[in-house]
Amino acid sequence: MTRVFGDSNVFLRFFTHDDRGQHSRAAELFKKAANGTLLLLTGPPVLFEIAWTLRAAYKLRGEQILDVLSRILTLPGLHMADAALAEEALRLARLTKLEFADAYIAASARASGAEAVATFNRRDFQRLGSALYGF
Repeated sequence: MTRVFGDSNVFLRFFTHDDRGQHSRAAELFKKAANGTLLLLTGPPVLFEIAWTLRAAYKLRGEQILDVLSRILTLPGLHMADAALAEEALRLARLTKLEFADAYIAASARASGAEAVATFNRRDFQRLGSALYGF
């Protein structure tokens, strides 16, 4: 079976509908993944890029961005690297109203067994429930 890694622009064209031709091709790709014709893969860096683009270029707010990321994670036939971490990051971001990337870092720190997070963004990571490294 053909294995295809989806880049952020494919997901963006599908969800924003801002380019009809590319939206159609992205929809066809997702349809093939859903029916098992191909194996569609992606990873967390793609989600980070999507979140940034939706905020910076499309001016979406936090909850709207998280909704798009949630929809991506539940696309039929999509296999996400580190899916459990991405889902936990979405949960944390929704709970705290903080950025997905920071929530992903906090979730990754916990999953890796880190005792603390070294950051200068202390306030946000405290809100995410992370123990902080004492600089």
